[in-house]
Amino acid sequence: MLDDKLKSRLNYCTTLPSLPAVAIKIIELANNPDADIGEACQYISLDPVLSAKLLKTANAPLYKSRRVATNIRQAVSILGTHSVIVIALSFTLANSVMKKSPTSNLPAFDHDIFWRRSVASALASRALGEKLNLGFLDDLFLAGLVQEIGILAFLTMMPEEYDHIYSSTTDHDQLLQIERQTFGAGHDELGCVLLQKWHIPDYIALACIASHSQPEPKSLDPTLQACVAVSRYLADYFLDPQDPQKMSAMTEAARNWLDLDGTALIDVIQLMEAGLKPIEDLFDIKIHHSSEATAIMAEAKELLMIYSLSRAKELEEKSQRDGLTGAHNRIYFDETLRREFHLSAQYKLPLTIAIIDLDHFKQVNDTHGHLAGDSLLVTVVSTIYEQIRQDDTLSRYGGEEFALILPGTTLAASRNLISRLKDAIAAINYKVDGHYSIRITASIGVASNEQGVAHFNEPLDMIKAADSALYAAKHAGRNQIIEWQPQ
Repeated sequence: MLDDKLKSRLNYCTTLPSLPAVAIKIIELANNPDADIGEACQYISLDPVLSAKLLKTANAPLYKSRRVATNIRQAVSILGTHSVIVIALSFTLANSVMKKSPTSNLPAFDHDIFWRRSVASALASRALGEKLNLGFLDDLFLAGLVQEIGILAFLTMMPEEYDHIYSSTTDHDQLLQIERQTFGAGHDELGCVLLQKWHIPDYIALACIASHSQPEPKSLDPTLQACVAVSRYLADYFLDPQDPQKMSAMTEAARNWLDLDGTALIDVIQLMEAGLKPIEDLFDIKIHHSSEATAIMAEAKELLMIYSLSRAKELEEKSQRDGLTGAHNRIYFDETLRREFHLSAQYKLPLTIAIIDLDHFKQVNDTHGHLAGDSLLVTVVSTIYEQIRQDDTLSRYGGEEFALILPGTTLAASRNLISRLKDAIAAINYKVDGHYSIRITASIGVASNEQGVAHFNEPLDMIKAADSALYAAKHAGRNQIIEWQPQ
């Protein structure tokens, strides 16, 4: 939490912008659960600019209203009292604090980029809520808008000192770490304290901290904090969709906080695109020039789709691998053998499989420990991969047993490959602690469906045949290759 020294510095900072009288009244309304429509209209009407903004908001496509508001009371009727108060608070904070540069003479801080990112975060937060069918879209917009307000507070309190910190990185997560190391607190905590100092409702102020913390446990109901957290990464990507690191950070945050995949994020970006022009008009800002916006968003969606497909393929590939050795797992072996077996039977193609069992492997674990045993298994798999072809499939069948599928390979054609493989395993000289050597051998059982001659009715029959040949190899003294024969 914010230490007393930093909190005192914030409280006595005379250069922080003060809130206008209408903003103070709106904050009072926001903290009053019994605030009524008449009271809201009375205070909002005192500010002609704010009144015009609210009328424009009520008639904006974002709210999909069939009615046209011509006065504040009608706007409140369309939007609802709570929404009007929160929207009014967004406008007043934006106009009195967010748009004004506290340090225009500092070289590292680009206020235009900061302001564009703030509005993009607000837009993203609202779009996430819309995608997830949440009922507090205006709260999401406000929380997204002010979540980085602590950066402005730092710049106002200690401009030159913080400018050096701010210029040291373009990554906001890294910036937060540097702030905590340097000042004992980050801009998330400072922003929360500032908003509480202004009596902004706690659920908005606390979102500053919660959205910069670790992802919360996933629940059935997505929270305001989770949406605001993801909105930061969405805004970064929305402003620069060609940066692969920003795409990766966004997709990871969306998955960790909200369990959203790439397809859902494309929907969110489309919602942001639809809301872009109305938000730019309401806040007098250009996030993207109109001539570029459509092309930028199309490219963003295309890149995100490619990334999502690549990520899905990566996850699928990972799910098919043994976590220790990197060989394929038993499920993948069963599926591949089933497919290759049916192709072999249908087109009368040869198919050979081999079951490989490391001899006396239990002694390795008992003598040298399981860590050494695991490392040796990884070395064995790496050695096997050096011998087999790209189309061959190696799987960890269980423990120290491996299975090899050789599609389109006759028994005769497999002999040289399997013999080289056995010799390569025997040649492994694995050293423990730099000087103890471990030697290992393998017993191998082989079974084959010859070209035009189907010996087996089912894939399981083929596995049983290779297993029986493996048993014979072990019985014959190990470090042997035995081929199953029909007789």
